[in-house]
Amino acid sequence: MGYKGTNKQRKNNTHKEKKKFFCISFVISRELPTFARMKRILTILTLLTVLMAACTTAGSNKQGAQELLDEAQTALDEGQYDKCISTIERLRHDYPKAVDQRRAALELYKEASLKKTQSELARTDSLLEAAKARYSRLQQELLNGQWVKGQGARSKEHEMTEARRLVDSLQVQFDTQCAKIKYIHRKQR
Repeated sequence: MGYKGTNKQRKNNTHKEKKKFFCISFVISRELPTFARMKRILTILTLLTVLMAACTTAGSNKQGAQELLDEAQTALDEGQYDKCISTIERLRHDYPKAVDQRRAALELYKEASLKKTQSELARTDSLLEAAKARYSRLQQELLNGQWVKGQGARSKEHEMTEARRLVDSLQVQFDTQCAKIKYIHRKQR
């Protein structure tokens, strides 16, 4: 009888241990080789890390997006249009689920694009006017016969050709920027 009692105690202890460590033995089965156990442990740790990260970023998602939106607004107010646009693009990339901030950022993006293009247009316009004045001056010199034939005349012809090329290039830029502004105005309606 003593032998059976001891055997029963062993069975009860074993059964209790099995119940107690069921979860652990399920996850880390002693029957598995060491490599497989480590692989299972790493998989579970990775899943736990991902879950914790998802819970942590859910609350800070809107806050981070709002900070970027405020930064973009400040850049726009200071006339730093490229910085504003890049900040908005970063917001769109990093916070795809912050819908309200993305909607507000879209309006900022349109405004920043418009103001950037308008400032580029003003710069191109002043360069174009200067290039046209230079080309007109060279044309007048040619018509007034101020160019003497020979080496000097060839360099003046080359200068006039370059001036005309610059005028044409700036005119294309000017027309493109005007078209872009019209497009932005149409999109804003």
